[in-house]
Amino acid sequence: MSLSDHPKAYGTAAIAVAFTAGIVATLGFKELYPELESRYQHKTFRRKPSNVRSTDPRRSSFFWMAPVQLEDHEPAPSSSRAPEIASNGIEGCIGNTPLIEIPSLSQATGRIILAKAEFLNGAGNSPKDRVALNMILEAEKQGLLTPHQGDTIYEGTVGSTGISLATLARAKGYKAHICMPDDQAFEKSDLLIHLGATVERVAVAPITSPDHFVNLARRRAIEHTQSSTDGSKGFFANQFETESNWQAHAVSTGPEIYQQTDGNLDAFVAGAGTGGTISGVARYLKLDAKMSNLKVVLADPQGSGLYNKIKHGVMYSSTEKEGTRRRQQVDTMVEGIGINRVTNNFEIGRDLLDDAVKVTDDQACRMARWLVENDGIFVGSSSSVNCVAAVVTAMRLPPGSRVVTLLCDSGTRHLSKFWKNIKEMGLEEEEATDLFTELGISE
Repeated sequence: MSLSDHPKAYGTAAIAVAFTAGIVATLGFKELYPELESRYQHKTFRRKPSNVRSTDPRRSSFFWMAPVQLEDHEPAPSSSRAPEIASNGIEGCIGNTPLIEIPSLSQATGRIILAKAEFLNGAGNSPKDRVALNMILEAEKQGLLTPHQGDTIYEGTVGSTGISLATLARAKGYKAHICMPDDQAFEKSDLLIHLGATVERVAVAPITSPDHFVNLARRRAIEHTQSSTDGSKGFFANQFETESNWQAHAVSTGPEIYQQTDGNLDAFVAGAGTGGTISGVARYLKLDAKMSNLKVVLADPQGSGLYNKIKHGVMYSSTEKEGTRRRQQVDTMVEGIGINRVTNNFEIGRDLLDDAVKVTDDQACRMARWLVENDGIFVGSSSSVNCVAAVVTAMRLPPGSRVVTLLCDSGTRHLSKFWKNIKEMGLEEEEATDLFTELGISE
C-alpha cells in the first residue's frame, strides 16, 4: 500500500521531512553566522564610526519582535597610534623635562614662580646632559671621536658635566677621564668612578696655572693622542669655551620653556658656571622667539665676579682683595655656578642679560631647607641659588608676573658638603614661617 492511498500518512511524512530540513538549515546557519557577522561588523567599522548604530534590515526580526542587537565582544581596533618608543637608548631620556610651579614661592611673592626640573634628565640628571650629548655628537661629526676604538673623552669639571659625559661615554662606546678640584663633594667623584670613569681630584688652582683642573684635562687629552699606540684619540670636551655648549640650550632648553609657557613669561633666572645655559636660553627667547620685553637675570653666588660684570661692567669680587681671599677659586660652598673669568659661552649671551642678583651661602642654605619643608623639593646648592634669585626678581616685577628658573640637580649629590652645612647651621631643627625674613630680604 502506497502513501498515495492514505493522504493523512502522506501529510505526516511531508511535515516530518520539512521539520528535519528546517533543523539542518538552522544548524548550518548557526555555524555560518559568526563568519557572516564578522564580515558584516568589519564592513560596518570601515564604513562609519563605531558609535553610530546600524540600521541594516538584517538586524530586525521577520515579524513583531524587537530588532536583534548583534554584540561584538572582541576589543575594537584602536584608532590612535601606539606611543613611539624612544630611540638611541639613554639619549632618549634627555630633554623635554617638566616645568613645575613652586607653590610656596608663588604664594609668598604673589607672582608665579616656575622651575624647569632639569634634574630629571635621564643620563647625568642635570642640564649638562644636553651639553654633553651635543659635544659628543659634534665631535663625531668632525671626526674627533670614533666609537668603539678606544677613544677617551677628557674634561675638567666640578662634577655635573663629568657625570653626564661619563654616562654617555659608556653608552656610545668611549672612555671618560675626568679632572676635578678636590674641594667638591665626594658623592660626585664616587659616582664617576662607579660609572667607569678615571677620576683625578687635583688641588684647587687659578686658571692661569697649568695644574688648574681644566688645563690638566686639556693636557691629558693631548698626551693621550701623542702617545697612543693603538690609534685611539684623546678628545678634550672643553665645556667652558665650546659653542656646542650654549647651542645645546638654544635648540632644546629655550624652545621647551617657550612652548611650555606658551610664550607667557616675564623673566628667566639662572646661574652661570660655563655660562652656556643662560646664554643659550637667552639667545633663543630674545632673538629667535622675539621676546624683547623678557628680563634675563643672572643668579650669582658670593665670591663670583659675574655679578659685578653684569651690574658694573667689571669682573671683580670683594674676595679678590689682597689678604681677604680664603681660597684659590670662587669663595663659596655653592658648586656648579660662579666664576671669576668670562668664558666664551658666557660672552656669547652677556649683552642679553638685563640684571644680576647676588646670593649668599646663608641664603642658599635657608632656601634649600625652605623648599624641603614647604614643597618637598630636595635640591643642591646651585638650584637653591637660582630660587633665591627668582624670588628677588619676582618682587621687582608686577604682581601676577611669571618667572622661570632651573632646578639643576638633586640634593643627594651635595650631602657631604652643602647639606652637611645646613645641618650644622641648625636649620633642620627649626621651621621657618616667613620666606622674606628667612632670606633677609625686603618684601
